[in-house]
Amino acid sequence: MNVLLKSATIIDTKSDFHNQTVDILIENGVISQISKQIKKTNNIKEVALENLHVSQGWFDSSVSFGEPGYEERETIENGLKTAALSGFTSVALNPNTNPVIDCNPDISFIKNKAEKHAVNLYPIGALTKESKGVDLAELFDMKTAGAVAFGDYQQPIENPNLLKIALQYASNFDGLICSYPQENKISGNGVMNEEVTSTSLGLKGLANMAEDLQIARDLFLLEYTDGKLHIPTISTAKSVELIRAAKQKKLNVSCSVAIHNLVLTDEHLTSFDTNFKVLPPLRTQKDIDGLLEGLKDGTIDMVTSDHNPIDIEHKKIEFDFAKFGTIGLESAFGALNTIFSTKKTIELLTKGKARFGIESKPITIGIKADLSLFNPNKNSNFGVENIKSTSKNSIFLNKTMKGNVYGIISKNKILLNS
Repeated sequence: MNVLLKSATIIDTKSDFHNQTVDILIENGVISQISKQIKKTNNIKEVALENLHVSQGWFDSSVSFGEPGYEERETIENGLKTAALSGFTSVALNPNTNPVIDCNPDISFIKNKAEKHAVNLYPIGALTKESKGVDLAELFDMKTAGAVAFGDYQQPIENPNLLKIALQYASNFDGLICSYPQENKISGNGVMNEEVTSTSLGLKGLANMAEDLQIARDLFLLEYTDGKLHIPTISTAKSVELIRAAKQKKLNVSCSVAIHNLVLTDEHLTSFDTNFKVLPPLRTQKDIDGLLEGLKDGTIDMVTSDHNPIDIEHKKIEFDFAKFGTIGLESAFGALNTIFSTKKTIELLTKGKARFGIESKPITIGIKADLSLFNPNKNSNFGVENIKSTSKNSIFLNKTMKGNVYGIISKNKILLNS
C-alpha cells in the first residue's frame, strides 16, 4: 500500500511534527517521508480530505462483538470494520460470547478471525471458567495464545479468595487481572442509578455504594498480593478517590471510564428509553465532575466506548427487562471532542496501550503507519445513518457531535468512510 496524505495536521505530542500541517508519504505500510510538500508519483494513491488531521492509532480497552454465539448482535468482521471507520486501529475484545472465551483455542479462534483485518484485535480472556465466578480459567495458556488481560465482562468476582489467588497466580507471568466493580448483594436488581430520579420514576436503584465497596475490597486484596489490577468502567466520584489513594500508595492499579458516563446523567432516563440502560448506570453530575477530575489528574488511565451491541429483541422491550449496554465506537470521538479539546481527546483515545502490553510509537519517518484520520471541527447530528454496527442501540442517538472520523491506516491497509 502506497499512500500520500496531503495537508495533514499531526496531533501527537510525542512527535517532532506535533501541530504541523504536512504531507505524509507511506510506502508499503511504512512512513517514508514527512514534508511540507511531497509530489505525487504514478504508483501513489493521494488522499486529500477536508481539514485532515492524523494521530497515533486510537485504542479501545473494552469492546464486545458477539461472535461466536451472538452473531445477530455483531460479527468480528463487521465489528472490526466498525472500529476502523470509527478511527480505532486497536481494540481489546471482551470474552462475553457463547461459549465464553476461557481457553487457549478460544483465544486462537478470535485472533485468527481478525488476522487479515486492518484493526489489531487483542482478546481479553475470561478470568473464570464460563465467567461463572467459581473456578479460575486457564490464564497462562490463554496468555501464551495472545490474551492481553483476564476478566469476566460486567461480572464481579464475588469470592474475594478467588480474586486473591488470581492476582497472585497472574503475577508469575505479568498477567493483568480485570475486576468489574460491583457488589451484587448491594446492587440487587437495580436497573438505574439510585437517586432522586430513580425514585421519581419508580425504578429500582443501583447504589454508588455497590461500586465503591467492591473497589475498596479489590484494592485491599491488591495491596496484600502485590498483583496487577485493572478496574474497568468506574462511574462514581468515590471510586476516583479510592483509586487515587491507592496510586499514591504505589499500588499497581489502573482504571477506565466509559465515555457516556462522562457526558450523560441519570436524568436522561425519564423517557424510559432503554438505550440509556447501561452498566454501570448513568450517575449524577457530581459523579461526572469527580470522573472528569480523575481524568485531569491522571487517576483514571483511559477512556473506553464500552461498545456492547444488543439485538433489538433484548433492547426494545420493557425497561426492567431490557439488557444493559450501548454501542459506542462510532460516537466515541465526537462525544469526547464535544467536552474536551481535540488535543485532550486524542490523548485519551491513545492512552491505555502500554497497560495492555501494546506498543505505540510517535509519528515519525521509518515507523509502520498506525494512524487515525479525522476532522476535529465539523459539527453534526449523530443519527442512525452514522451507525456501522449491526445493532443500533446507541446511547448518543440524535445528540450533537463535534468532529468527523475519516478512517484509519494500519497494517499496510487503508479504510475510509465513503
